[in-house]
Amino acid sequence: MPAGEDFPTTLDHFLGGRLALRQPATGYRAGSDPVFLAAATAAEAGQTVLDLGSGVGTAGLCLLSRVAGIRVTGLELQPELAGLAQANARDNGLDERYRVIQGCLTTRPAELRGVTFDHVITNPPWYEPGTIQAPSADSKAIGHLEGDADLGTWLKAAVKYLRPKGVLWVIHRADHLGRILAGLEGLKLGEIRVVPIWPKNNRAATRVLVTARKDSKAPMEILPGLVAHHDDGAYTDAAQAILKDALAWVI
Repeated sequence: MPAGEDFPTTLDHFLGGRLALRQPATGYRAGSDPVFLAAATAAEAGQTVLDLGSGVGTAGLCLLSRVAGIRVTGLELQPELAGLAQANARDNGLDERYRVIQGCLTTRPAELRGVTFDHVITNPPWYEPGTIQAPSADSKAIGHLEGDADLGTWLKAAVKYLRPKGVLWVIHRADHLGRILAGLEGLKLGEIRVVPIWPKNNRAATRVLVTARKDSKAPMEILPGLVAHHDDGAYTDAAQAILKDALAWVI
């Protein structure tokens, strides 16, 4: 565990137990979103990935568990979560290919000046200020509520970290799709693909995965999505393959 940690944590298992991650017992806690995000990311051996707003490292470490030969950098504002992310990488034997930098996305840390990546993956805060009551735990409030960086600012920062022809991968609330697409306007992106995630059949999508390629002029596509649960609450085969069997989500 990170040096100086003085808050309670839990040890939680992802990818069917292949990955054991320590998280704060209260406050921001990772669920299925970063696992779906990592499963969709089409990174290949020799490529580099930035996990923007990496939390305890869930998305980046899930990706490293699945794809050999890549390197992941996490950028996380909260030092407590950044410390847990680095410890989680070490405890899962992934620290040779993972590093986390504590810093703000609107002020590029010195370690990342002039650095670009083949892929940027991100799960931005879900809510605009004033739309919900702020969670009592600071880490959850920071993770769920937009701060100085609204969604448009977040996406603009993400694109700046992409090298030419690099790919952005975003998972977010489906009802914010309009804001996501507006935030991508004017950023020299193409090949935008939108993939809905439905909680059950015949329900409105609650999540959306959006991917885009820098310096591309290919048109936007809306692709077939994924149903996460059967009516009885059990995972569908497609969701089980991603969340438990650690398979790629090919979109």
